[in-house]
Amino acid sequence: MTLPIAAPWLSSQTNQDPRSATGRRLKWGVVSTGNIANSVSQDLALLEDAELHAVSSRTQAAADAFAQARGFAKAYGDDGGVPGYQRLFDDPAVDVVYVATPHAQHFQIASAALRAGKHVLCEKALTINAREAMELVKIAREQNVFFMEAVWSRFLPSMQRAFEIAASGELGQLQWVSADLGFPAPYDPSARIWALNDGGGALLDITVYPLLWALGTLGFPQSVSAIGSLNEDGVDTQNALTLGYDTGAQAQLTSSLMAHGPRTATVAGGLGFLQTVGSVNNPRELLIRVGWDEPRTEHFDVVGIGYTYELREVTRCIQQGLLESPVMPLEDSVNVMRLFDGVRSQLGVRYPNDAR
Repeated sequence: MTLPIAAPWLSSQTNQDPRSATGRRLKWGVVSTGNIANSVSQDLALLEDAELHAVSSRTQAAADAFAQARGFAKAYGDDGGVPGYQRLFDDPAVDVVYVATPHAQHFQIASAALRAGKHVLCEKALTINAREAMELVKIAREQNVFFMEAVWSRFLPSMQRAFEIAASGELGQLQWVSADLGFPAPYDPSARIWALNDGGGALLDITVYPLLWALGTLGFPQSVSAIGSLNEDGVDTQNALTLGYDTGAQAQLTSSLMAHGPRTATVAGGLGFLQTVGSVNNPRELLIRVGWDEPRTEHFDVVGIGYTYELREVTRCIQQGLLESPVMPLEDSVNVMRLFDGVRSQLGVRYPNDAR
């Protein structure tokens, strides 16, 4: 597999308070009432120029309860054969939609939102495969609306600072990256994270976080080698990826739903290294050491839970008339899905969506 090398994903908004308004007020619609929708809605409420307008669910009762708990003005459940999300998309007041459903539903729901002329922020993984991702990008461009994958960690001040240090040359030429994320998830075939029909498994759910450290510092690789374990349902329980680069650099990434891990990332170069302190997807400190000098530590706080930074980026882009984020371009999302397609081929993971 050969993919283009990406430039570091640096944002000019990192040092700004993400709660501060950057333009006209936008009315948001949220599809789903699950845990991630709840967390993101809490952070969305912190933005001065965001209005919690509508939420949708399969049942009206669930939509009503979520709307009341989080302060949304309207709630849409399925009605007369019309899905709640479609009723939300038919609401002319909605400016932008956040799709927080399981992975396998992203294509169907995001495409409906885009065709309704809504700007869309869609949870990661963007889709099940690259073909679906490319179709969504095509629809978004045809409809002339903003579209972005919700990889929230990419916008965190700590992550942005790590990318900045790596790109600055302070660490010398980068030689290797390692990153891991793991936790024991109790097996439940009905739970989204374990359900093959929902796109369950470690790869699509958590590998994006270790992968961020390789892509944000070394770019897209020229080779990918993968090993992993599958359960009886065909869901990957853990995986280990080795990324190879023409420069000689390499990355080792581990994701697991079976075991606790240190949840750290290390970026190593000829002159020094940096290492995360705190979970790899939301580090609160960076430890930087150059040569044999004493290491220094940089500390970071976050506003809200941490989703505020990606929400600010979406809001700013829409206010400025941009159709994609320069920090999270659509090409990167498509290329990540291509990379995941290659990994799944090596692991033997196949989802029902692949047959669509």
